[in-house]
Amino acid sequence: MTVTLIHRKTAIAIILTVQLMLAMDFLIVIVSLKNIQLDLGFTATDLSWIPNAFALAFGGLLLMGGRLGDIMGQVRAFQVGLAIFVFASLTGGMAQSPSILIIARIFQGIGSALAAPSVLALITILARNEDEKNRSLSLFVAVSSVGASLGLILGGALTAFISWRWSLLINVPVGAIAFVAIALLVPETAKLRGKVDFLGALTATAGSAALVFGFISGGEYGWIALTTTVSFIAAVALFMLFIKIETIVKEPLLKLSILAPMQRRGGLLVMAVICGMHFATLFLILQYFQEVLGYNPLMAGVAYLPLTTIVFLLSNYIPGLITKFGNRSLLITGSVLVALSLLGFSELSSTSTYSAGILIPIVVHSIGIALVFTPGSIVILEGIKDEDAGIASGVLQISQQIGGAIGIAAVLSVYTANSKPQDFSSGLSTAFLTAAAISVVAAIIAMITIPGKQKKLHYTSQTV
Repeated sequence: MTVTLIHRKTAIAIILTVQLMLAMDFLIVIVSLKNIQLDLGFTATDLSWIPNAFALAFGGLLLMGGRLGDIMGQVRAFQVGLAIFVFASLTGGMAQSPSILIIARIFQGIGSALAAPSVLALITILARNEDEKNRSLSLFVAVSSVGASLGLILGGALTAFISWRWSLLINVPVGAIAFVAIALLVPETAKLRGKVDFLGALTATAGSAALVFGFISGGEYGWIALTTTVSFIAAVALFMLFIKIETIVKEPLLKLSILAPMQRRGGLLVMAVICGMHFATLFLILQYFQEVLGYNPLMAGVAYLPLTTIVFLLSNYIPGLITKFGNRSLLITGSVLVALSLLGFSELSSTSTYSAGILIPIVVHSIGIALVFTPGSIVILEGIKDEDAGIASGVLQISQQIGGAIGIAAVLSVYTANSKPQDFSSGLSTAFLTAAAISVVAAIIAMITIPGKQKKLHYTSQTV
């Protein structure tokens, strides 16, 4: 089956709009946490579960979402995930208690885990050749990268002018339109005959949840606390069991051969590390805007506009830079720039201003993540066959989501251990210095695992 050029471009635009919505949802409610706490009566501890409930469900179920997309067909998986996400957004927007909102956030994560792998798989399959694929991937990465910061801007505006509830309710009309449009524009993709490895899905999901919860617990209760230790031990045991299961079942959830190329494993590690430091930066700087600079939710979101603008503008030039310099050079350079930006943020104090203390580091940070995310995605997805597109997309986004959740938890734990009461800026220096060091590790990983002159891997394209 074929899709006309106009329909292909329209479909890709709609798919990217959904990706933007999914990318925004992790942090869109962050600027509204104080308002939500006052409105629904959250305790300070329970409030952290508003972003974390989404992250745990999303990151933990991505592998199964990718596999279901391959079996069900990417269009159907996209629509089912989108329907769950929209209904959960409606429920969360109308929630009258903390428990209902947290449950809604869990189901938003479940819907995202099913829809998100299909987003990337459909973009890849719709591409007619490798150049189109790389351009589409660049747009996907740009949308994903700006989604978090754009979510802060939109969330702040909706909270300031209407209500925090519209940070969730806005997903309903957008999702409904996208659901219908994709059904009309894109025919179903080829389906794999097979069964879902539910035991593998269970262990992978539980292992991911235990790992993220361990980092969250470490930041909240301490790294030697019983809850933290048990979580990490459980995560290791569950992941070992998952790998064992995948080697013996006939239809594994994850083909371990996908992870065989060293450059793909390196790309996943670099992506996870830089996403973690990026999300941690967004979270900490947002608190700085509100606690130290006194910004309201709208101003706190708008303050991220340079990041959003720079990443989006640079996305047009990244494919050309990849052609000229290669993925390895861009990954190393981008990771180093992220580290330098974090060194800049480590100088923040209670007397710093936006123009003198934030603007330059945020510009450097924007350039850095733009140079990492597109080549990182290409390194991870290069050579993947169409029938494995859903699984590969899930693996890529697991590295982003789990990396982001772990990054926030780890960096915040360093901040908490070094901060003083009533002085928010007191723990920033150590936290950002730690994050800078971790970003340098990403550059070293890229240097070791990504070849300088990469051999072109075979790319297959399916016309739909």
